[in-house]
Amino acid sequence: MRHARRLVPALAVAVALAWCTGPVLWQLVTALKSTEELYRVPPGWLPASPTLEHFARVFDGHPFGRNLLNSAVVAGASALAALAFGSLAAYGLAILRIPGTRLVLGAALGAAMFPPIALVGPLFTLFDRLGLLNTYLALIIPHAALALPLTLWVLTSYFGEIPRDILKAAEVDGCTPLAALWHILLPVAAPGLATAGILAFIYSWNEFLFALSLAGTGRVQTVTVAIALFPGLEEFPWGQIAAASLIVTLPVIGVVLILQRRIVAGLTAGALGG
Repeated sequence: MRHARRLVPALAVAVALAWCTGPVLWQLVTALKSTEELYRVPPGWLPASPTLEHFARVFDGHPFGRNLLNSAVVAGASALAALAFGSLAAYGLAILRIPGTRLVLGAALGAAMFPPIALVGPLFTLFDRLGLLNTYLALIIPHAALALPLTLWVLTSYFGEIPRDILKAAEVDGCTPLAALWHILLPVAAPGLATAGILAFIYSWNEFLFALSLAGTGRVQTVTVAIALFPGLEEFPWGQIAAASLIVTLPVIGVVLILQRRIVAGLTAGALGG
């Protein structure tokens, strides 16, 4: 009976692990196969002669390095903007206790559920008139705005767990509200900031709809759009798409693994209140 109880959780973990890593492993297998193997019938599960030719072609035939830089700039700036505005708003909601806190959080949650496809047309018209199409700002502004509700929720929850005695001591020492936020709250709330920032970064890094509609051409094209435009009129380069997908995924996985403790701490803030 004891063995059965241990076996069920182990099987559940194995199924979840296979479910999460299966697509990544399949992309890796596809990227390591030669072009002939990719179109062989019946297909093989593993590459007979592993090759890195598809990884090389990703950079040789496309400005993929520039696309990676564009995605990093847009995602990094969007995350910083969401953190800047989100921390100020969360400070007012959780610490200053401004009226209508629940209403503001509910409105933010409702805004997060708004379908992005409904915003593409108005944003395209607005940015076109402002001359911002195919610029970094055309992506940073909507990405930061859409990541702001989640940032606000995470930081409000985390700020609410910080002991008030710290803030009272800062007031006694003559700290202004902004000084207390900058010098005391933000350093203490580092796990919450890391969580919100990484989630905002990942959203912007993976976003496709706005990236295609507002900056799909020119020098600010991001990796998601670049990968989608790999196929030509008469060919579909599965190997290059798989290789590019792995290249794009690895930086995000690395950041999450490095900061996983802070992410868990930030996401569980307020879950064990007492």
